[in-house]
Amino acid sequence: MAFPLSSAIIYHKLSLHVFIPPSVPKRVSLSTHFTVCSNRMLSKDPARKGRSRILCFSKRKFSEEVAERHDFPANFYMSICRFGLKKLENLIVVILIWVQISSPLPLFGWDSFSISPARAVLYSPDTKVPRTGELALRKAIPANTNMKAIQDSLEDISYLLRIPQRKPYGTMEGNVKKALKIAVDEKDSVLASLPVDLKEKGSTLYASLIDGKGGLQALLVSIKDQDPDKVSLGLASSLDTVAELELLQAPGLSFLLPGQYLKYPRLTGRGIVEFTIEKGDGSTFSPEASGEPRKTATIQVVVDGYSAPLTAGNFAKLVIDGTYDGAKLSRTDQAVLSDNGLDKNNGYSVPLEIKPSGQFEPLYRTTLNVQDGELPVLPLSVYGAVAMAHSEVSEDCSSPYQFFFYLYDKRNAGLGGLSFDEGQFSVFGYTTVGRDILPQIKTGDVIRSAKLVEGQDRLILPNES
Repeated sequence: MAFPLSSAIIYHKLSLHVFIPPSVPKRVSLSTHFTVCSNRMLSKDPARKGRSRILCFSKRKFSEEVAERHDFPANFYMSICRFGLKKLENLIVVILIWVQISSPLPLFGWDSFSISPARAVLYSPDTKVPRTGELALRKAIPANTNMKAIQDSLEDISYLLRIPQRKPYGTMEGNVKKALKIAVDEKDSVLASLPVDLKEKGSTLYASLIDGKGGLQALLVSIKDQDPDKVSLGLASSLDTVAELELLQAPGLSFLLPGQYLKYPRLTGRGIVEFTIEKGDGSTFSPEASGEPRKTATIQVVVDGYSAPLTAGNFAKLVIDGTYDGAKLSRTDQAVLSDNGLDKNNGYSVPLEIKPSGQFEPLYRTTLNVQDGELPVLPLSVYGAVAMAHSEVSEDCSSPYQFFFYLYDKRNAGLGGLSFDEGQFSVFGYTTVGRDILPQIKTGDVIRSAKLVEGQDRLILPNES
């Protein structure tokens, strides 16, 4: 199902190959037969030939039969005596048909029982897949279990806030109290997981999480006031503090890379790459608030080495080497792709790298089966997701240099809101600044410069291993 984002795709329109299972007929013919013992019952209508149906008298013939038997008990007795069993059978047929006409069988709903549920209903994956880059990045941080418990309790409030009209403020209050209890009871455990040189900073953040202006106590007050706007702002502030603490707890990778992959560059944490984009045709980008049209625009991408250390590491090295400076961009309906490499000697053909949700480390050279519930920690189904294209040699590897910004559109997604190519590419980061620039990029626009503005100290090159 993956669209062929290979290094050669820059010269072609990006196409998405979607597998659609055979459609289910709107109506299924019923193999229902009502057998009778009278030649008069057989339909002569050629338009109904070959169709399964319940056969019945015409209205005229039915009236004649009823008229002949106006004295039902007497005629019923004489029929038995004079004409025997055969006449009795005909009379029983009349009675049965009269019952069918006066109280027809409810067959209109049988169609639904004859359709296989497996084919009539599309699979709907987990609806709690992160829908923003910020949320996906926050969930991807490996941290102390107590901090994750606080985070999960607060993240649930984000979903409760989406409920229209009467919001469950009581449930929200319970979630915050649960997070607050963990924060107070497990303070020593949380701070003990911080590196020695970061304990002072961590202690300050932890105090802010509990009693700060944007902390849990203030969030409880907003919930009791039942002000959804204040709750939303307070929740965002608390979650930002949680993410800062978790990043302090995760100074490096939480797993060991296989020995054969130590020959690749790797990023052992987070980095930020800043792109300066210029219009190729001399036009301008739309102005910022109360500003003027811009000849250049800035996009920032947070690259995540926690979930994709090899892919993020290769990308960070390419940025430092200046590979993308001057690279042209190509726009399709679904993505903005970089040039297919100014210098094809740059970059490593890194194996496809995807970390499944709930797993301790990434998988290599294999895609995820979303239909079976396998979902990545860094989903593609987020507007502004950044991923490597497939290698032009093998889909088991990522391209050494060609990346793309994914322009996710839920209108073109599956029933569960996931891209049809979810789990097929190595996603290594998200656009966090300048998402509004992405829809303005056209084919021919240029990356004037790309810089690694944060995270260079976490980049490990092969000769440094």
